[in-house]
Amino acid sequence: MQVPPHERILVALDTPELDRAVALAAQLRGQVGGFKVGLELCTAAGTPQVVQAIAAVGGSVFLDLKLHDIPNTVAGAVRAVCVLGPAVRMLTLHCTGGSAMLRAAVAAAQSMPYRPLLLGVTVLTSLDAAALAGELQVRQEVAEYVVHLARMARDCGLDGVVASPHEVGAIRAACPDVRIVTPGIRPLWAGEGDQRRVMPPAAALRAGADYLVIGRPITNPPAAIGDPAAAAARIVAELEQDHRTL
Repeated sequence: MQVPPHERILVALDTPELDRAVALAAQLRGQVGGFKVGLELCTAAGTPQVVQAIAAVGGSVFLDLKLHDIPNTVAGAVRAVCVLGPAVRMLTLHCTGGSAMLRAAVAAAQSMPYRPLLLGVTVLTSLDAAALAGELQVRQEVAEYVVHLARMARDCGLDGVVASPHEVGAIRAACPDVRIVTPGIRPLWAGEGDQRRVMPPAAALRAGADYLVIGRPITNPPAAIGDPAAAAARIVAELEQDHRTL
């Protein structure tokens, strides 16, 4: 069944203020597919409290904790997230934690009555080829390294990966059945921000992304666009128009 364009949008609630996050979720509920919450908000307000508050206004949570630790610790964290229940739709782990860590996470999730989708983070969208090679000493090209991590995540039993839109096509070719969640999504009217490997929403879906993570272009749009609801509606309209022209 085809997924409606608005369901593919996950709004990043990148704020330390729970009241602000909940207000945005309430305003955008029904217009988007869910809400990404990460370390900033969860550290400030507490992960269970954040999940419960977003769920209370009807929001689905993409819990972007990017877990990265020894296998036993990550397994325990995954079980703790599972206890939060169906309000948590997705949970992220760093692929660079290695296969033992990823397999431990999958086993932990499978041992629980409810489990969210587990997504492996490949290479952060703030990193470019120069940083990957110079600072992290990764000698592969970005796309080659990302595909390697995606294959490892798939082989370990993860449900999908998180990757820059510029690597989506390569991942889709190598791992046709893997879910791909794509940050670094910015409409042309929003500018680049602090992410280096970015792409407009429609182009990312055409490349093979399943879900689009969009933050400030929706939560803090240019004045000419209007409020967050107007920004979300504009992006959905752009996606629908692009779909009609294919």
